[in-house]
Amino acid sequence: GYPTPKVDIRAVLFRGRDEILLVQEKLDGHRWSLPGGWADIGYTPFEVAVKEVREETGLTTEAVRLLALLDKKQHAHPPQPWYIYKAFVLCRQVGGSLQADTPETAGVRWVHRQELSTLALSTDRVTRAQLERLFAFAHEPDLPTWCD
Repeated sequence: GYPTPKVDIRAVLFRGRDEILLVQEKLDGHRWSLPGGWADIGYTPFEVAVKEVREETGLTTEAVRLLALLDKKQHAHPPQPWYIYKAFVLCRQVGGSLQADTPETAGVRWVHRQELSTLALSTDRVTRAQLERLFAFAHEPDLPTWCD
């Protein structure tokens, strides 16, 4: 068929206005990222976000809204052989507890905004600039969806 972009879904969970949930990716040298992964056939984007959070963190969530839909090539990600759109979905915890180790992640924790500059990020998955921009939604929940 006609070539189309792959879709990467990332879940965004805030605790208060200055903390965000990040995971350490085993496949990327334990660098930090938002929970997420490729969109799965048969799942809506919101269902993928909820599924990925459960698999990577142990938390049960509900998807609230689409925060951003970005063209990966418009941001400071390393090159990849695929053309990729990134969807950032705001989720809210409704249960579960954090799991320190999963098949895909080596750690999970709430990270304060001020710590972002000290973390080794999985820039293939999320950039520091994207995380900083996403924090605007914690401070102003009614901001319009960010779209390239």
